[in-house]
Amino acid sequence: MLRALFLALAFMAACLPALAVPTDEMFEKLKNAPSESEANDAAQDIWASWMESGSPTVDMIMQRGVEAQMIGDTETARTFYDRAILIKPDNPQAWFRRAGIFLAEENFPEALRDLNETLKLEPRHFGAWAGLGSMFETMGANDQALEAWREALVIYPHMRDGLQAEKRLAKIAEGQGL
Repeated sequence: MLRALFLALAFMAACLPALAVPTDEMFEKLKNAPSESEANDAAQDIWASWMESGSPTVDMIMQRGVEAQMIGDTETARTFYDRAILIKPDNPQAWFRRAGIFLAEENFPEALRDLNETLKLEPRHFGAWAGLGSMFETMGANDQALEAWREALVIYPHMRDGLQAEKRLAKIAEGQGL
């Protein structure tokens, strides 16, 4: 009886849809958007796609993590993200969301690990590049921050925070200061 149940569960897991990933067309739309508004719409579509893991269980866990994080319960949020990563370690958004908690806590070693894992799984994750840029700037590593923000802008050229950071950091890199 248990063997049959485990086989049925294994079969159902194999039939689950694969991890939802944004299409190349979505990224082209983001990159070539003629306006900030259209770029923001394309970015929102990509964010929504990243929240679809291909597992209803993980999607529910992620949603609960986001809800906990939004009300400031970062301990609970991190527990949910930890669980999502355990269940589906190939989900870049779980790594990214947990990195956001570590960034807010200025736990840079853990944030760096999770952002790197996010980018290993999804090199076009402009949010992870922005997270690296913010982290490096906070640490005073302005050259690395500028490089990370520029990577984000290659993917999402209308990213307002990225444009502001690039302008600010480029002045510092050129020796002009603020």
